[in-house]
Amino acid sequence: MDEDWDNLLILDACRYDQFTRLNTICGNLEARTSLGSATPEFLEKNFHDSIHHDTVYVTANPMYRTLNLGDVFHSVVDVWNTGWDEQQKTVPPEEVTEAALSAHEKYPNKRLIVHFMQPHYPFIGNSSESLGDHAGFEHTYRAVTDGEASRDNPTVWELIESGAIDERSALDAYDENLTVVLPHVERLVNEFPEKTVVTSDHGNLVGERILPFGSARYGHPRGTYTEGLRKVPWLIIDGKTRKEVNAETPRRVRNEDTDVVSERLANLGYTET
Repeated sequence: MDEDWDNLLILDACRYDQFTRLNTICGNLEARTSLGSATPEFLEKNFHDSIHHDTVYVTANPMYRTLNLGDVFHSVVDVWNTGWDEQQKTVPPEEVTEAALSAHEKYPNKRLIVHFMQPHYPFIGNSSESLGDHAGFEHTYRAVTDGEASRDNPTVWELIESGAIDERSALDAYDENLTVVLPHVERLVNEFPEKTVVTSDHGNLVGERILPFGSARYGHPRGTYTEGLRKVPWLIIDGKTRKEVNAETPRRVRNEDTDVVSERLANLGYTET
């Protein structure tokens, strides 16, 4: 939050090297080291015991609602609740984009954080069709709702580890999940006249071998501090103007139903709430 920006666009689980290969948005690309290797750690270490009443948080990720961080922001826009796609089991990027544009208009004197769900799985591009059923939603849903953890389908990372799918197909789908969201990010960059930064909350392991584990590792386990998980992009777009930002009393909203939050997290593959 000490960095200089008016709008901060977050891509969930986007690696720095992945972004470097696939980015289509003009700007000055730098790197930063994230404070965490998973979303809850990122949120806790950036926002616990802090006040940013000059900022509005627009998020596709329901994790924020589970962490009891208090009134950190002036307002939180829960796109995970209003824009959820039950078939895809995620929030499509266009839903986040529309919510961000509305928030930008509604709160002209607030910094804006926009948290997209992609490229975090579930993969929603065409490449994902070759992977078959993959998610692990059943396990996490049952774990967080009734404590009976079981699963009908393995996660995409477990499918790789078991040999059910090849690594290349899964990583191609992961890359495509970034290309799916980038046009929507670019639309915001083009429509926001102020200084905007595109970044990520954390990266993702794509087959690295990490001591003391001898096998290839995938995903983004919490508390694992490797370059692939903590080195994130920091793309700076200077813009044509700056916001005149002011802090105001938080806008109170009702607490989201705990079961709804848990289900959304489960569908995104989170086992830890």
